[in-house]
Amino acid sequence: MNTANQVGSGDAAPAARLPLQGIKVISLCHYLQGPAAVQYLADMGAEVTKIEPRHGAFERHWSGANVFIDGVSGFYLAANRNCRSVALDLKTAQGREIVLKLVASADVIVDNFRSGVMDRLGLSEAMLRQANPGLIIASATGFGSSGPLRDSPGQDLLVQARTGLIAATGHYSSHPSPVGCAPVDQHGASLLAMGILGAYIHKLRTGEGSRVESSLFNAGIDLQQEALANYYSGGFQKSKLDRAHQLGTWFHAAPYGVYRLADGKLMAISNVDPVNFARALDSEELMAIASIDRHLERDRYAASTAQVLASLTYAQAASRFDEFSIWYAPVNTYDELLEDPQAQHNQVFETSVVKESNATLVRHPVSYNGIKPGMRFVALSCGEHTEQVLQELGYSIEEISALSKNEVVALGTPQVIQSNELHA
Repeated sequence: MNTANQVGSGDAAPAARLPLQGIKVISLCHYLQGPAAVQYLADMGAEVTKIEPRHGAFERHWSGANVFIDGVSGFYLAANRNCRSVALDLKTAQGREIVLKLVASADVIVDNFRSGVMDRLGLSEAMLRQANPGLIIASATGFGSSGPLRDSPGQDLLVQARTGLIAATGHYSSHPSPVGCAPVDQHGASLLAMGILGAYIHKLRTGEGSRVESSLFNAGIDLQQEALANYYSGGFQKSKLDRAHQLGTWFHAAPYGVYRLADGKLMAISNVDPVNFARALDSEELMAIASIDRHLERDRYAASTAQVLASLTYAQAASRFDEFSIWYAPVNTYDELLEDPQAQHNQVFETSVVKESNATLVRHPVSYNGIKPGMRFVALSCGEHTEQVLQELGYSIEEISALSKNEVVALGTPQVIQSNELHA
């Protein structure tokens, strides 16, 4: 494990290591989709200023499994690293004035409010473009800025349900199942970040600003491109989603799925050559059905596979599969993932000292010139950078004090955390 480095609110990695150094992003984002999107940009070196309500963004006050590390939400830590925090009341004229001053020198402004909220706050596209004609205005919504669901709550589980992901992930008739995380939020964040970067390249070439829009609904559908193309083009009906419980998807040929071994361990098996598969397992039963259509008779093939594997330990099956080049993997728990040798080699986790406790976080997923960005700082205190940012805008100490006294802004307390790669 590397020696921990002190990182604080003013630290920054060398410019050569950060591909987006110099880009200025204003974030009006909360929950997960928006914060995760701008976090990708911040990790790559963009200067992201997060505008929060004076009492703090939602993710500061809620966390899955009620995880708070010395009072700091695990949810907040997961999606807000490397972003400065400015706390102000957007419903005040002075608060809006501060945002417009920030916009004047920014490249991008991002929000994930419901459609129409920015207009009601006095931050319409026209107002923003008046402050900065070349601005990239990016918005993420639940279902889009128009249409019958534009005002409906956009939340990961609800979008999984509406886009068919739950029906297809489980088994429609017996136990449809949601994915065990927030994949739509995270994919929506990736798509939003991608759209912003595309718009920024356009701006570099032409000097023109752009309007970028994404939605959780579209992201949930985009996640299923292969499955949906096959389903609609194949003319199937919903009964096609029902299958043996071992099978991972409705559209792959068996044995594609997860099987339990004699020692209780679980193994995922991918695409196989049926003859080679039968030889690997030394199974006359599987050899006898090697020529069947393993999609049309997927349940039959899966049942035979399950019966054969139930007589072998994981180590026995793995040894045979290695010999015959069968694609398989262990079904890791989160505990096992942390110790996975590839996870350690890829340096996907880092541990940070938050106040007096440790937090284990997922790092930025991409490396640049062999270097993977890490946490340079995190605003543990709401409004931690309010004073610094206002001074950059030309506000005097007296003016900042008055804004705080009049409850236009909130001034947080700068704090320092330690961060280091886990098993690096």
